[in-house]
Amino acid sequence: MIVTSTTLNALRTGFSKHFQDGKNGVKPQFTKIATIIPSTTATNTYGWLGEWPGFREWIGDRVHKSMKERDYTIANKDWESSVDVQRNHIEDDQLGIYDPMFKEAGRATELFPDELVFPQLALGETTTCYDGQFFFDSDHPINAEVDGSGADVSVTNMIVDVVYTGDTWYMMCTSRALKPIIYQERKKPQFTAMTALTDEAVYTAKKFRYGIDLRSNAGFGFWQMAIAIKAAPTPDVIWQAMELMKSFTADGGRKLGLVPDLIVAPSSIEKTLTRILERELYEENGAAVTNELKGKFELLVAHQL
Repeated sequence: MIVTSTTLNALRTGFSKHFQDGKNGVKPQFTKIATIIPSTTATNTYGWLGEWPGFREWIGDRVHKSMKERDYTIANKDWESSVDVQRNHIEDDQLGIYDPMFKEAGRATELFPDELVFPQLALGETTTCYDGQFFFDSDHPINAEVDGSGADVSVTNMIVDVVYTGDTWYMMCTSRALKPIIYQERKKPQFTAMTALTDEAVYTAKKFRYGIDLRSNAGFGFWQMAIAIKAAPTPDVIWQAMELMKSFTADGGRKLGLVPDLIVAPSSIEKTLTRILERELYEENGAAVTNELKGKFELLVAHQL
């Protein structure tokens, strides 16, 4: 094949199509647990985290809550993936070896947010969120007074069985405007081709360069919307986690009304949780009883856990 501008334009169009086919062929999971927040700057500061809107009877003047200072910031990061196409391969009509690679690049691009979002769950045990505590912690501070003038009480969003040695799994409320995790998107993935015959890499190394780049990052939303469970998956533990999340309050003791609707787990306990959540009946004291957990949760088996 003779390498010309027309040839290179056709190749760019073909490679771009394979890239798009790869993107269209998969469905990422991260939107189940993360809210996409558009970003227009290098960093976003979420100073409003922790302030749950609520109402009181209007008697006399308005009562303005003294908002605690929050300084939770997510900084965008640059990400890239690049590949070279040898000029000799174009001349020798060996382009078929690149088609699967560009399709796989599209697939990896579409799933990349999963790689940022789901590891946040494990990081949540050692990384602080808006209140200065680890996202999953045993002593999140909740003030006894609406205006923040009272004493803090400690609240946990973890269930821990010290003898349990299996994988951690999670219960979440994902029905609110902000989900437990934030996916901050500064720049969507962009496919770029450097295929001018006068490009330096073509001249010096006989290589045409293709790449994808984006800017984004992930962080934490409200800790009250997620519970880390380090205990064997059983109906009793699920009920315990449900009751814990439903007990969460804002400052002053106002119930947040959170209703958990999603369980996120690794594949190692998929079978056990599927049986617990989907069977019509289960055995109790030698008798078949109705499974009251059926239909209460969606089970998300996360590939990145």
